[in-house]
Amino acid sequence: MLNTLRPDPTFHPSARLAMEAPAELIAYTVLLSPDRSRPDALAVVDVDPQSAAYGTVIHRLVMPHSGDEFHHFGWNACSSVLSPLSGHAFLQRRYLVIPGIRSSRIYIVDTQPDPRAPVLVKTIEPDELLRKTGYSRPHTVHCGPEGIYISTLGGAGPDGTQGPPGVFVMDCENFEILGRWEIERGPQKLHYDFWWNLPRDYMVSSEWGLPPQFESGIVAEDLLAGKYGHAVHFWNLRERRHVQTIDLGANHQMALEVRPAHDPAREYGFLGVVVDTANLEGSIWTWYRENGRFRIRKSATIPAESADAGRLPALLKGFGAVPPLVTDIDLSLDDRFLYVACWGTGELRQYDVTDPMKPTLAGSVRVGGIARRTAHPNGRTVGGGPQMTEISRDGRRVYFTNSLYSSWDDQFYPDGVPGVQLMCKVGAGGGIELDPAFCVDFGPHYRAHQIRLQGGDCSTDSFCYPSA
Repeated sequence: MLNTLRPDPTFHPSARLAMEAPAELIAYTVLLSPDRSRPDALAVVDVDPQSAAYGTVIHRLVMPHSGDEFHHFGWNACSSVLSPLSGHAFLQRRYLVIPGIRSSRIYIVDTQPDPRAPVLVKTIEPDELLRKTGYSRPHTVHCGPEGIYISTLGGAGPDGTQGPPGVFVMDCENFEILGRWEIERGPQKLHYDFWWNLPRDYMVSSEWGLPPQFESGIVAEDLLAGKYGHAVHFWNLRERRHVQTIDLGANHQMALEVRPAHDPAREYGFLGVVVDTANLEGSIWTWYRENGRFRIRKSATIPAESADAGRLPALLKGFGAVPPLVTDIDLSLDDRFLYVACWGTGELRQYDVTDPMKPTLAGSVRVGGIARRTAHPNGRTVGGGPQMTEISRDGRRVYFTNSLYSSWDDQFYPDGVPGVQLMCKVGAGGGIELDPAFCVDFGPHYRAHQIRLQGGDCSTDSFCYPSA
C-alpha cells in the first residue's frame, strides 16, 4: 500500500537527474507481421550485459487480432507527472499503450507484476476511437501531466480522408478515450509526430501524409508533386489552439520526427525531413522561438549516394542514386548528441548539437542499406537500415531496428527486411560503434519497429524542471 503513496522512482524532475538513474535491463520492442498473416506482438529483450540471455528475446506477447501493423507506442505515464499541473501524483510507469496504425485498434499492456512477462489487459476497438474523436490510424503516444496524448494519421471514412487527422486524449488510469485535443485547429490538415515544452506551454507537430499516400506504399507521383507533408505547426498547449505554421517548401517532403530539447529552459528543437525532391538529400532543421515567434532553419544536410542501377529497386533505378531517407532522429538527455537514422543508405549518424544551429558530425556506423548492404560486425547480412532509434538514459547505448512500414519496406528493400534490433556503444566524448555481441533476431515472420526501454528513454519523457 505504501508503494502507491510515493512517486514512481523512474520519474525524474530534470533530464540531468534521469541520466543518473540505473541502466535499463530490458527493452520492449513492437513486432509486426508484414503480410498480416499473423497477429502482431510485443517482444521483451534482455539488454543486461551481465545476463546469459543478453541480446535475446525472453518473452513474446502475441496479440489476439491480425492486421494491426504496430508502429509507435508509449507509456501511460512518465516524468511529466511531476509537473505542478498534474492531477495524478502517484501514477506509475506501468502500462504500454500500443496502437495499430493500420487497424486503428489500441492495446493496453500491463508490465506488472513481472516486467519480463507483460500481459494484455484491455483492447480498444477502432469504432470506439472513431465514434469519440472522428480520427483513425493512431500513431505517436506521449504521456502528459493530465493524460495520454495520441496523434493520428487519418480522419473518418474507410480511407481516413473524411476530415483532418489530429490528436486525442486518453485517461491515464482507466484508458477511456476522452475526445479530441484541439479546440482551434487553424490550417493544420496533415499529421505525424508531436511533442512539447511543458513549462513554456507550447507543442510542435509535423506532417507525413493521408492514409492513401502511405498504406499501399509511397505514391511517387505525390512525392514529386510535393503533396506529402512539408510544414511544422506550433500550438498553445494550455489553450489547445494552433498559433503558427512554418512551410519548409514543397520540395522538403515528409517532415517527420520532432525532438525538442529535454531541458525546458532551452527553447529549441530538431526536425528530420525525409527527402528533398530537388536533389534527394535528407535534412535536419532546428526550430527556436525568438521575440514570441517560432522560426526554423535548415541546420544539416545529408547527400544522396551514387549507386549502380542494378543494385537499386525499381522506384530508384531512374535516379542512379540512393537518398539517405531520414526516417528517425533522437536526442540524448543532455541535449548534446542528435542521432539521425538514414534508412536508405544504411547509416546511423551522430551529431554534436552543443550548438543547435550548427550540428557537427561526431560519429557514424553502417549496416544494411539499399545499395551498400553492409553486414553487421558479427557477419550477419541485414535487410533495411537503421530506423527507429532509442537512446539509453545515460547516453551510452543507442538501440535501433530496421523496418519503416511494411509496404514501404517492400518497395525499397524487395529482398526483404527480416526483423532485427541492434545497438551502438557511445564513447565518453562522442563516437559510436556497433556492439558485435548484440544482434536480436526476431525470426523470419516478423519485422521490428519502435523500442521502449525499462524505466524510460530519450523519446519518452517530458521534463518539467531545468537541469542544474
